[in-house]
Amino acid sequence: MRCHVGCAMWTHTSWQGRFLAHPLPPHERLQHYASWCNAVEGNTTFYATPAKSTVASWARQTDTDFRFVIKMPKIITHERRLTDVDEVLHAFLEAIEPLGPRAHALWIQLPGSFTPADVPTLARFLRQLTRSHRYAVEVRHPAFFNDPRAARLLEGALATAAAEWIPFDTTVFFQSPPQSDAERDAWTKKPRVPLRSLALTDRPIIRYLGRDASARTIEGWQRWIDIVVEWLREGRSPTVFIHTPDNADAPQLARRFHDSVRVRLPELDALPQPIPTGPPTLF
Repeated sequence: MRCHVGCAMWTHTSWQGRFLAHPLPPHERLQHYASWCNAVEGNTTFYATPAKSTVASWARQTDTDFRFVIKMPKIITHERRLTDVDEVLHAFLEAIEPLGPRAHALWIQLPGSFTPADVPTLARFLRQLTRSHRYAVEVRHPAFFNDPRAARLLEGALATAAAEWIPFDTTVFFQSPPQSDAERDAWTKKPRVPLRSLALTDRPIIRYLGRDASARTIEGWQRWIDIVVEWLREGRSPTVFIHTPDNADAPQLARRFHDSVRVRLPELDALPQPIPTGPPTLF
């Protein structure tokens, strides 16, 4: 029984000396992060396909059961909108090949302008994909959350590739006005969509956005604890990503989420022990 937890990135300035040793060479930061969390969002691939040697470095720094949820490049999802992408898709798949089983799911994040009318394009795209990977789709148009017919249409398309629907839960974040610069920035950028908590596959993926105040983040995720516990009892293996606007405490919060699930399910595999941030002392 395994629940994977992680953050939106594996390095952050505010983590240095707290969660990750400092100073630490860039090529060792993922290894240290992976001692805190056993999953990570691969957001950087949205902006550019990495060199295969870079991806090989990611693989060397992680165990085979570590999970990357790798975002497809924006040229595929946002610029060409899933059409005429054979060449760039092939280059992307070739680049991430060194991850092997660590590539838990390829994440197709679609823009807010992607509507129910575009679902046939997604269905065609999914049918053409290799079955050597799992796929997960994130949509942001309100109709998919407010119109049951649109939701069923999308679910039907996802079923053609046994793909998951990734919910991005921002409901707690938007409950009250922002209180910090980071929250004000996120207020203008994050999607406002209703809560969705239905898993389509045995590998559900959750993205949860809390607040910069840890207590509010923890209070808001209690319903997800219940959902994840139920999924695990059903034999599913979820992955949960914890976000806050500033992400300053995200690794610690991700571990706390996992600990809360494990209180309910003691048979759940424990997370690794974090690598110390400094040399051992005599006291």
